Amino acid sequence: MPHEIDAILLEDARFTLDELAHSCHVSREWVIERVQYGLLLNEDHNSADPATWVFDSRNFMRIKRIIAVERDFECHPELAGLVADMLEEIEFLRTRLKAVELKQK
Repeated sequence: MPHEIDAILLEDARFTLDELAHSCHVSREWVIERVQYGLLLNEDHNSADPATWVFDSRNFMRIKRIIAVERDFECHPELAGLVADMLEEIEFLRTRLKAVELKQK
């Protein structure tokens, strides 16, 4: 009997607040608090109503990083956000470095 797998490309994913919280195994309040700290941006930055927020896959990956940092280092959310910023920058720079190396070959 064949198995069907439902999947979406993560880069194309869009999440409501509830979907994002559920997917990341955190509460709605946890996500709302990180948005208020400025650690996550929803696609409609001007909306104060969490029910209308839509998040993309970058937020999904960022939440995973923030959760890990908060858990591993027992730190404040703003510090975890700063660490996530640094990790994202390192990832970006490594990608650019690999691209330059490939051009030189």
